[in-house]
Amino acid sequence: MALLFAKNNSLSAVTTLPASISGGGLNLISTQTASSSSTIDFTSGIDSTYKEYIFKFINIHPASDNVDFSWQTDTGTNTNYNQTMTTTAFRAAHSEDDSSIAALSYRTGDDQAQGTSFNYLGYDTGADADQNLCGELRLFDPASTTFVKHFMAIIQNTVQDDVSQQHNSSGYVNTTTALTRVRFKFSSGNIDAGTIKLYGVS
Repeated sequence: MALLFAKNNSLSAVTTLPASISGGGLNLISTQTASSSSTIDFTSGIDSTYKEYIFKFINIHPASDNVDFSWQTDTGTNTNYNQTMTTTAFRAAHSEDDSSIAALSYRTGDDQAQGTSFNYLGYDTGADADQNLCGELRLFDPASTTFVKHFMAIIQNTVQDDVSQQHNSSGYVNTTTALTRVRFKFSSGNIDAGTIKLYGVS
């Protein structure tokens, strides 16, 4: 097997990669900004161009207190957002006053076993002026017509009673039909503010 070498002798001086080495990176596809939005939908840009897509959530603020952020997906031009999922979820949490909560636990109520509900990304987010959630959702090969579609998400949010919480969820959408659209929403009330960016991973 032949070895491939980058030109020049140090990483700081590399100007060209060998043709068979991919530079990689995130390619911004679209950005949506919430403004008292009931949902945020991505209905284009999810196709066979990339094998991995990443949604990044930046300062997502709910209009209502103590609400759960969630997502679902669909195929073709369908808008039911009820694809079958099998998922898992756990969280790490620590209260601001260092007294009421310090926990690492599995979230039985946040998972699904062949369910069609919206899947939790982060729960109990507070609506105080300084409370919000941030994080990302990674969706793998949504255009595949052979395999189920795996995903992983990490969300950091401020719970309504001033608790720092990291919610981790993962699983698969149990369909071999290509996924083409994704919807995000809170369990109650609107998405008051925040930005969601969609990237393709090259």
